Amino acid sequence: MSGPQVLGRVTLVTGPEEFLNERTVQTARQAVKAHDAEAEFSEARGGDLTLATLGELAAPSLFSATRCIVVRQLEDLPEESVAGLLDYCASPVDDIALVLVHSGGQKGSGVLARLRKVAAVTEVKSAALKPSEFVGFAVSEARASGARMDSEAAGFLVTAVGQDLRSLSAAAHQLANDFPGEPLTVEKVKRYFGGRAEAKSFAVADAALYGRRAAALEELRWALDGGTPPVLVTSAFAGGVRGLAKFVGAPRGMREADLAREVGVPPWKLRTIREQARSWSPDGLAAAIRAVAQADADIKGAAHDAAYTLERLVLTVAGLRDAR
Repeated sequence: MSGPQVLGRVTLVTGPEEFLNERTVQTARQAVKAHDAEAEFSEARGGDLTLATLGELAAPSLFSATRCIVVRQLEDLPEESVAGLLDYCASPVDDIALVLVHSGGQKGSGVLARLRKVAAVTEVKSAALKPSEFVGFAVSEARASGARMDSEAAGFLVTAVGQDLRSLSAAAHQLANDFPGEPLTVEKVKRYFGGRAEAKSFAVADAALYGRRAAALEELRWALDGGTPPVLVTSAFAGGVRGLAKFVGAPRGMREADLAREVGVPPWKLRTIREQARSWSPDGLAAAIRAVAQADADIKGAAHDAAYTLERLVLTVAGLRDAR
């Protein structure tokens, strides 16, 4: 965005992704600041917006005629204020950038429909990311910080940090700053984020699904000693076994992208699943699914010793991989 793209216009920010919405707001503010270093900034909530308050916000001050006004929670706009807001949007003031933020949902959708018909309104949507898109988001965040991150490293980062966009962006930025000019490999990501509970859980499950009993038991002890909740371990097992079952049951000859969607994983993860699946039979997978379900039930109340339950799960799943 540039000053001319937002000044004298209305930027309508919509969607459920708060982080992406806020990024758009900050981009608009920065564009106004770059255009006029003396510009003034103000904010209001949709529920408090009346024709009078909008007029006050838009009025030039003694210090600067250039203004950036951000109205958050547009879905709470009072019905009696709708006509006044639409009138302003139809003929916005040249030196004012008005940013309207709607957090998604049906509330206030009528106002959105009418705003979208106004020529001076530019909409920026933030759709919720699909599970397969978080790896790409992490890669793009690293690139924006001047670093290159491969998909395997990004996948591990998503596993370790989770699917909160703000946390993912901060983690990618931290890695880019700590390794300036260097590729961000999975080894570098593990160095910083390998201790996260989610990452430890998936390390246990992956080792067991490969049939590596000793490695899986060692990872399990590290995870439990480090405070990883047992339920995260069974959850990681459940996700891993489900992915294998979907992969084994998928139609042959599918393209990689289509297969990834069918299995419900990002494309980079297919390599791991393909390698794990080589020694799994349909009967073995069915038994593994039952074992995971039983362990999950035990962890959530039917058993007294979570560590024993998880060790038994590791040994059972690793042994089933070899059964033909």
